[in-house]
Amino acid sequence: MNRKLRMGMVGGGKDAFIGAIHRIAANMDGLIELSCGALSINPEIAVDSARSLFLAEDRTYLTYDEMIKKEKQLPAEKRMDFLTIVTPNFAHFAPAMMALDNGFHVVIEKPITFTLDEAKQLKQKVDETGLLLCLTHTYSGYPMVKQARHMAQTGVLGKIRKVYVEYPQGWLSKLTEREGNAQAAWRTDPKKSGKSGCMGDIGTHAAHLAEYITGSKITALCAALNIMVEGRALDDDGNVLLKFDNGASGVLMASQVAAGEENALKIRVYGEKGGIEWAQQEPNSLIVKWLDQPLQILRAGANYGDRLSSFATQNCRTPGGHPEGYLEAFGNIYRNFALTLSARIDGKEASKENLDFPRVEEGIRGMAFIDNVVASSQSSQKWTEYTL
Repeated sequence: MNRKLRMGMVGGGKDAFIGAIHRIAANMDGLIELSCGALSINPEIAVDSARSLFLAEDRTYLTYDEMIKKEKQLPAEKRMDFLTIVTPNFAHFAPAMMALDNGFHVVIEKPITFTLDEAKQLKQKVDETGLLLCLTHTYSGYPMVKQARHMAQTGVLGKIRKVYVEYPQGWLSKLTEREGNAQAAWRTDPKKSGKSGCMGDIGTHAAHLAEYITGSKITALCAALNIMVEGRALDDDGNVLLKFDNGASGVLMASQVAAGEENALKIRVYGEKGGIEWAQQEPNSLIVKWLDQPLQILRAGANYGDRLSSFATQNCRTPGGHPEGYLEAFGNIYRNFALTLSARIDGKEASKENLDFPRVEEGIRGMAFIDNVVASSQSSQKWTEYTL
């Protein structure tokens, strides 16, 4: 590829949070440029946002439908290569399907869709078209998460026996959705967020991280969801017992009413020989605990190729001691996707490290997690068999 990939964006205008994060991440490695956008359902915000990002007037659209149709009509050397969707959950499916139908690759925020059925339809369309779909499960982009995955899946820890994953936040400890907080308003609205609040928003991150690192799939669960803040429509707290297909057991906790917490995602995985511990708020460190050796702390750094896996060092951007965080992890997802897409355009094979980004399959499992957790919580049965 002797050019940048051209990205279109649905949502993500100046009144949004996650759109700016996606643009920073996409721009981090100089592989992608924002070429067009339908940045808001509000025409004024859509136009103002596009102007502030220096998009051409003829590449500024008021609806995703208009954008996809007009972009397809452009010459191949000008039209967008892929579409990024950064709208609330209920508005993921339609633009993703239309983009795929019209030959455009897709990057999409999690959870992938509003319902499990929609996620399955997207999978069918991806299989039918052969196009790429990247799901931005950000935390899998951290170098030391990839190191943890390598150690868990190559037998360094022995057979995996136990997984603890927790994601406490405190930002919804009050009825913030009725106090003018737009992010809280749509995330706690069943019509926009779906059947689950906390578990749909951050519980899916925790479940994905558990499966991503261990390489094992959840096969059964026992869940209890709670609404702690009076007047809230969706769960803001929950606990889930897990069983995995390799025989391991697990505990997952997610809460958005853990007052004082920020984004304290943490995972511990234990095998026969040792365990690993990683925390999102100290992401450059991976704690390794051995049955018969002293504790180790592995650190991220591009100069640590002699002690980290290629999957970790591929996603390290600076020498050891220079902190990397959320934006860089997000950037790693985009970079791996971009390098894979560029290789495909050139008719080449992408490296196994570049192919390491979440896909539609992880999106289906995320929606299934939501369905199964809600069903288990509403059931009087102790365990619920995990179904897709």
